Amino acid sequence: MKAAFYGAKKYRGGTFRDEPLFIDGGAVVSAVPQGAEEFHFDNFHIFPGFADVHVHLREPGFSYKETMETGTAAAARGGYTAVCAMPNLSPVPDSAEHLEEELSAIRRGARVRVYPYGALTAGEDGAELSDMDALAEKAVAFSDDGRGVQDEAVMRRAMLKAKALGKIVAAHCEDKALVRGGCVHDGQYARAHGLPGIPSESEWRQVERDLRLAKETGCAYHVCHVSAKESVELIRRAKNDGIDVTCETAPHYLLLDEGMLEDEGRFKMNPPVRAPEDRQALLDGLRDGTIDMLATDHAPHTAEEKSGGLRKSLMGVSGLEAAFPALYTGLVRAGEISLEKLIELMCVNPRKRFGLPGGISPGDEADFCAADLDAKFKIDGSGFLSMGKATPFDGMEVQGKIIFTAVKGEAVWQSL
Repeated sequence: MKAAFYGAKKYRGGTFRDEPLFIDGGAVVSAVPQGAEEFHFDNFHIFPGFADVHVHLREPGFSYKETMETGTAAAARGGYTAVCAMPNLSPVPDSAEHLEEELSAIRRGARVRVYPYGALTAGEDGAELSDMDALAEKAVAFSDDGRGVQDEAVMRRAMLKAKALGKIVAAHCEDKALVRGGCVHDGQYARAHGLPGIPSESEWRQVERDLRLAKETGCAYHVCHVSAKESVELIRRAKNDGIDVTCETAPHYLLLDEGMLEDEGRFKMNPPVRAPEDRQALLDGLRDGTIDMLATDHAPHTAEEKSGGLRKSLMGVSGLEAAFPALYTGLVRAGEISLEKLIELMCVNPRKRFGLPGGISPGDEADFCAADLDAKFKIDGSGFLSMGKATPFDGMEVQGKIIFTAVKGEAVWQSL
């Protein structure tokens, strides 16, 4: 593709610039290529493509919830050009043979770049390590997401192996012994409605353990979907102590708290939306750099699986298509952070930590998206391209619409 994009404000080097974007053969170039197709994006903003290091694409094994094609179509519509796919699949990618089934699905159906995680343990059962040596070349990182490694000795061995392989361990931190069948945060809403609660300690106790192990082993460590104020403080202290740790949080933890819950499956996720003071701690963590990046934890389920209210629905919501407008509206327009900071959290930091290509500087592979920040609309989960329609932001009035997404210079989504 040879293309020239004029008129937009382009994010580069931490600021927005009134400069064109030139594409030639899938790469960003510094001068307009001969024969370039012209696009006039007056009043739009161009960003590096968003990168989400925590998504569930469900294939292979659970294509009744999502397929590689539908999940990555949702990603493209949301402005994402790179996603890292979690390993809770069937078969679990715990060997080269099993990973190849996922890679085949990626080659067949992916519209954006998909980087698979390798499982930390065989079958994600938390007992024996996966074949990490065989997985390392093609796995972006290692995780047993959705389960959390319960045994400290197993996690220590996994971290030592990951350190030797030069790979990140990304952890879903959850002490199963403390969850006790909970379905919402163990707080005021749970008590008022007679629901079993999930205490914050179930998260932060395992964060505390893993940070100690990361310091001991020297492993590069990443904490998934941080939701509790205690976790934020533990990670802040660990960074100050020189531990090689990064973390993510998700849009729903930043924009919602337990006082906004409704008894609908679209509000049920793991970890749960917590108390207002937890939400405030997460916002503070964004501003001071404790929280490095934003990830959706896109976890689609069928309508039936999400129809049991807070008590009986499965955990997980769809996030790729709602993330940017919800965050732009709820954080940037609300004055919590700048637009530049949001792009750093959604584009720059995840790429840097996980080694993902793509961008909009000369020499980059041309992965980018464009947004109309003046466009106003209402989020409607029923119209998602994802097969999972459950979003806690359903009906939210937002501003900021993705109108164009490209991977290697080729359009994968446009709504002009």
